[in-house]
Amino acid sequence: MENVILVVHLILAICLIGVVLLQRSEGGGLGMGGGGGVMTGRQAATALGKITWGFAIAFLATSITLTIISAQNSTGTSVLDRVSDTVPASTTDAPADTPALPTDTPLVPPAADAPLVPPRAD
Repeated sequence: MENVILVVHLILAICLIGVVLLQRSEGGGLGMGGGGGVMTGRQAATALGKITWGFAIAFLATSITLTIISAQNSTGTSVLDRVSDTVPASTTDAPADTPALPTDTPLVPPAADAPLVPPRAD
């Protein structure tokens, strides 16, 4: 059910964008915009204006419906509640094919232009 409403919502959004772009920019759409003619409180409703209002109302209705469905499907827990309290222990053992560094030789920072290379284990 949620997927059907979501598809309808997306189609309404695309239609709403298209209808708004088709309207004149001179106060023709939804009674807003620039001048042109006598400025009155109420302008004649055009067919595109009525379609825009219809798409806008349907878009808001699907938005509210999707919000209600999403709230009902939520588990009621936070994402942080699902994270376990224990952190998995990291493995400090080196893989068998990696040679271990000697522990008796301290690592000394190299000179500024020398590469950082671990000491050789002979």
